[in-house]
Parts: sequence; structure tokens; C-alpha cells
Amino acid sequence: MGTIQPHVVEDCCGIVQLYSDGTIFRSKDLKLDFPVHDDGSVLWKDYLFHQTHDLHLRLYKPAPPTTSAAAKLSVVFFMHGGGFCVGSRTWPNFHNCCMRLCSGLQAVVIAPDYRLAPEHRLPAALEDSLSALKWLQSQTINNKNDDDGVPPVDVDRVYVLGDSSGGNLAHHLAVQLGPGSPELAPVRVRGYVLMAPFFGGTVRTKSEVEGPPEPLLTLELLDCFWRLSLPIGETADHPLANPFGPLSPSLESVILDPLLVIVGGGELMKDRVENYANKLKELGKEVKYLEFQGKPHAFFTNDPYSDVSSEVLKQIKSFISQITQIS
Repeated sequence: MGTIQPHVVEDCCGIVQLYSDGTIFRSKDLKLDFPVHDDGSVLWKDYLFHQTHDLHLRLYKPAPPTTSAAAKLSVVFFMHGGGFCVGSRTWPNFHNCCMRLCSGLQAVVIAPDYRLAPEHRLPAALEDSLSALKWLQSQTINNKNDDDGVPPVDVDRVYVLGDSSGGNLAHHLAVQLGPGSPELAPVRVRGYVLMAPFFGGTVRTKSEVEGPPEPLLTLELLDCFWRLSLPIGETADHPLANPFGPLSPSLESVILDPLLVIVGGGELMKDRVENYANKLKELGKEVKYLEFQGKPHAFFTNDPYSDVSSEVLKQIKSFISQITQIS
């Protein structure tokens, strides 16, 4: 009898393929059609933040002169999307997004990579996101200067912004770190922005079942992401996927920093994101929910210089400003 050749059992957009024998193919020939928008207003540099896992982050800062040369800038951590299976700080859409956030918010933006599934299933991505925050903490404690560390920043004003799977990470970081993130002192996270956070569940929502087709996402792809990223054998009701699922701990007694939740009205995940925000509000959490009519998934990330993205940026700015005044 001939040897049975391994065959593909999971195919994630041709970028990642899982074979029947457990081997994994990850394509290096990616055609990402996003021209880089670089007008010279932002400077950036890569740093190694986790030597064991060979993980890097990209730090963006406004090119001088800033609005106030004497003022220290706030910090925004950007956690990229990609269903926990694809994506990198080097992807041009995420790079453009970070430059827009940096120039638009006049903040230092830090965009860390994290280990991807299925080579590294959850909670690896969450562990790495926390490691990136602790990198800033170590830089601050060790008083690293701009030659080998971060530029002068106000570590008392740090915000975590997550896109899609990055939004999922932002939620879990908010729960884990608690109000004011005491374990990161002197770094203080004041609030979280969740852009179309990637949550799941075994019970379908109306927008998942009846939603119009999206340019990037299908229900089949979302299911594939969960099968590849969750611990083997787990369903989309796993606590890391479904924060209000039957297996998830109650968030009633958990104190959270303020959250801004953003979603496109044309997204498959729209109802799931809206339900998430509503349930947090019912528990008395400080949550602002914004829905942009008819917009698809990643509308800000993939086109950060559009008119609607300018409105998103305005809302993020307002959210940050309100937190700063209250705190």
C-alpha cells in the first residue's frame, strides 16, 4: 500500500494551512495591496521586546516639532487584528493605521507583534500583549533614553487600542490588569478602545446569520480562526472567545477602566459586539458604544485617512480627553 500523503484540514486564506499530520504551512508571499501613507509627520523604529519568543514592536512618535515641545506625550498601544492567526506590525494596513493614530492623537504609538496560532494557540497572544506593556514598564524603571528606549512619554496616560482580535486582547487585558493597572506601575493604563473586537460563541447572532456579505470576512473564516487559535478541542464558548458565554466567569464584581467600543454597522460581528457593550453597561461598567452605519470590518484600520476614519479619530480623542479630565 502507498503512503497516504498529508492533506489540508484547515485553510486560512491560503496564508496559513494546517495539514492532517499536524504540520503547518505559513506563506511568506503575501500580496497586501495597501500603499504606505508616509508624509514625514511620524517617525518610527522597531525594538525587540521579548527575546525568548523573538518578538518585536514598532514605536511611532510625531516628528518634531510637536504641539508642545515641553509636554510629554501619552502612549497608545495598538494590538493588531488577524483572527489570532495572521497579521504583523509590518503589514502596511496596520502601519498606516498606527501612523494615523500617532499624528492624529499626537501620541506615541506602540504596536507589538504577538505569537500567532495555530503554532501558538491562545492564551499565547494575551501573554505576549502583557509582555509588551511590561516592556514599557521596564524601560521606564530603567530610565532608558531615546537612543535605546522610548522617547519621553507620560506613562501615567497609557491607552490600549485593539483591532478585531486585538480588541479581544484589549478586553482581557482590561479584566486582568484591573483599574489603573497596578502591576504595571509606574505605567498606568487609563482606558481601552475596542474596534470591532473579535468575540465568538456557539449560538449565532442575527448579523452573523443574516448579515450582508463583507469584503474581508465570512462566517466560515471566523469559525476557522477559532478552530485554529483556541486550545485544541475547545469551542467558541471558551472564555477567551466568549466573555459572556456559559463557561466564562462573571464580570459583575470586576472593576474595569473606561471602554470605548466601536463597530461597523455592516459587520458580521456587529450584534455580538453590541451585545457585549450592552451587557457590560447592564453590569454598571463605563462603556461607550459607537456604531458606524453600513461600514465593514476593519474600515478604520484599512483606510485610516478616510472621512469616516477622521470621525473615529475624533471620537477616540474625545474619549481620551474625558478620561484624562476625570482621573
